[in-house]
Amino acid sequence: TLKIAELLGILFRTGTRNLNAVELAETMLKKFGSLAALARATIEELREFDGVGIAKAVEIQAAFELGRRLSREENLERPAIKSANDVARLMKPDMQTLDREHFKILLLNTKHRVIQTHTVSIGSLNASVVHPRECFRPAILAQAAAVILVHNHPSGDPEPSSEDINLTRRLVAAGDLLGIKVLDHVIIAGNTHASVMEKGVG
Repeated sequence: TLKIAELLGILFRTGTRNLNAVELAETMLKKFGSLAALARATIEELREFDGVGIAKAVEIQAAFELGRRLSREENLERPAIKSANDVARLMKPDMQTLDREHFKILLLNTKHRVIQTHTVSIGSLNASVVHPRECFRPAILAQAAAVILVHNHPSGDPEPSSEDINLTRRLVAAGDLLGIKVLDHVIIAGNTHASVMEKGVG
């Protein structure tokens, strides 16, 4: 099995006067700290490396985007959501590399299969602004039987904050009034995740 740097080296094809393609890849990975961080790098950030022009930078971004789209395509036939692990498996490809908090809601039918995925808000580095009406409006329109809340922590720590816990309680209460069950609130942080409900909050 090829290492990440070797796969990137194949993508780069050429290196620089002093580094071959694999060494260039290793340098970039070391600079960004992880493949996920490299995946969200801008063209300008990629071009800071010697040997990476605009064409190569665009190719790098295109390769990561193809990977994200493949993950989404593989999930078109979505199974019923039975656990936080199912939610994470579905949502991590899109959410684990985001550099701001994105709050999303999964709309489910009576068999807990995903009808739609809806983005409720996009926040700053450490906060999302979420109102119950914005969460449940799409659920009502889609005639969803239940919903699952999902948001990311760009910090890499999946532990729910006090704000996350309070928001979950507010949305559970709002869902109960509307007859739409809030099944879980899953926090995605890099390659890890946590369920607010599994921590006894709800």
